[in-house]
Amino acid sequence: MAEQISHIAELYAALRDRRTVAPLIARYPTLTIDDAYAISLGVLARRLADGERVVGKKIGVTSKAVQDMLGVHQPDFGFLTDRMLVGEEIDIAGHGLIQPRAEAEIAFLLRADLNGPGVTPEQVLDATESIAPCFEIVDSRIDDWKIGIVDTVADNASCGVFVLGDARVAPRDLDLAALRVTVTKNGLPLSEGLGSAVQGSPLQAVAWLANTLGAYGVTLNAGDIILSGSLVPLEPARAGDLFTMELHGVGGCTARFV
Repeated sequence: MAEQISHIAELYAALRDRRTVAPLIARYPTLTIDDAYAISLGVLARRLADGERVVGKKIGVTSKAVQDMLGVHQPDFGFLTDRMLVGEEIDIAGHGLIQPRAEAEIAFLLRADLNGPGVTPEQVLDATESIAPCFEIVDSRIDDWKIGIVDTVADNASCGVFVLGDARVAPRDLDLAALRVTVTKNGLPLSEGLGSAVQGSPLQAVAWLANTLGAYGVTLNAGDIILSGSLVPLEPARAGDLFTMELHGVGGCTARFV
């Protein structure tokens, strides 16, 4: 317990001071995923004590493209707070970002609770009010993104900030696995992907999240924003970069870095 408290303090200080630390797993090879989630919840408790408010949850490392980039081969989850929801103009220093990367996602806006275990994709669909195009700007408090699964879990699934596009579309009549996203960077084509990139379907990914969170006594709640994982490889972002995405059949989203 004392060791967990030490890690909580270290990652919380890194978040607030806008700096990175050496990978936890390299220094503490006996850390387990359960230890890492306890550390993540501990950092979240400090953020809530600072006045932040949870507005949703996110799934990380869901697609093969992202898993291969990071060398992490299982999904994880993190918490979204009100301070992480930002407009399309992203002040890197002002938002406390250190080494940001942009990823295009489908956001779910829930109208009903989802309590795992046992949640199915169909129940996710029934509980969803609408979906929206989203840029998640992931970030890491770990040196040079040299993360293992324990590092990213402890670091709130490498959360940074996120931007929601204006479009809101009810998902019932959509084939979410077949939804296509195209991304540009500074006016040039960058990447494209399908909803099936995240565990075969975004609905399956959100069901996984509800069921995994249930094991830790955490629920997905009506009003939550749920980020279902990146459909494309992560792309580093610097001041001056402009990213656009089009979630075809739904709408677009823009992230401009300053």
